[in-house]
Amino acid sequence: MGTNLPDVQATDPDVRVGLTRVGVTGVEKLVKLGRADRRPIVLMAEFSVYVDLPSSRKGADMSRNMEVIDEILEDAVAGTAYRVEDVCGDAAERLLDKHDYTERAEVQMEADYMMREQTPATDRPTQATARIHASATADDAGTRESIGAEVTGMTVCPCSQGMSAAHARETLSDLGVEDSVVDEFLEAVPQAGHSQRGRARLSVEADGAPPVDLNDLIDVARDAMSARIYNMAKRPDEDHMTREAHADAKFVEDCVRAMAEGVVETFPDLADDAVVRMIQTNEESIHQHDAHAEREATVGTLRTELSD
Repeated sequence: MGTNLPDVQATDPDVRVGLTRVGVTGVEKLVKLGRADRRPIVLMAEFSVYVDLPSSRKGADMSRNMEVIDEILEDAVAGTAYRVEDVCGDAAERLLDKHDYTERAEVQMEADYMMREQTPATDRPTQATARIHASATADDAGTRESIGAEVTGMTVCPCSQGMSAAHARETLSDLGVEDSVVDEFLEAVPQAGHSQRGRARLSVEADGAPPVDLNDLIDVARDAMSARIYNMAKRPDEDHMTREAHADAKFVEDCVRAMAEGVVETFPDLADDAVVRMIQTNEESIHQHDAHAEREATVGTLRTELSD
């Protein structure tokens, strides 16, 4: 005769307080990401799965959460997913359907994403890495999905560069160089400024799947800094990156504004109520602190600001 095991999770808690998120984190799965006319990319992804919990219930069904996430992720690996945010959205909707006590389900995913590219001066093949972030939240109103990425790059401080330019102008003038020649020289040869590694994080959230290509999103974030950096670089590539960065010196605030402009220009089909999150952190080279700036806004708000 079978034993009826008690459903302790369904009993009343000692303290009747509802919880916003209950679930599991650190679930690792392989996800196959399809590409048109190319071999799929296999991602080693880490998932977090949450539901809300009413005050009348002691716990969530953790085994049911794992069952659902296993189902959808195994389906994604067996077949081909073309958008990682859709994998999250499908899983969130299944969670909501299988839990009659919850009103909201959320699935988050992170993975390293490798891209093949060429070095800027020597045209050598190399690879770049981005940390991609996808998520989805499902409730009675529908499903909102988010796709984003974190990338590294290089920035140069405009203030430091301005001081170097002032010193160069003074030195050249003392050597008897005409002002017009000094102006021409400083225009052609950007002066030194202290540089730092920048970390940009950019994401777009919308009802359903945002009409955003992941690779385009990564490009917007990388191009918002003074210069791209590369995993492999010969001396001509190093020279190219250094000159490019000093020709486009940017404060941390400038990088966030460049991301905002890049999103509006690159993704014209985004709805006005889509939410953009932009974060830039520069790891300072001459200070012990880092510089940080961020902005969260709807696409409609950014379009209005950029048109002023």
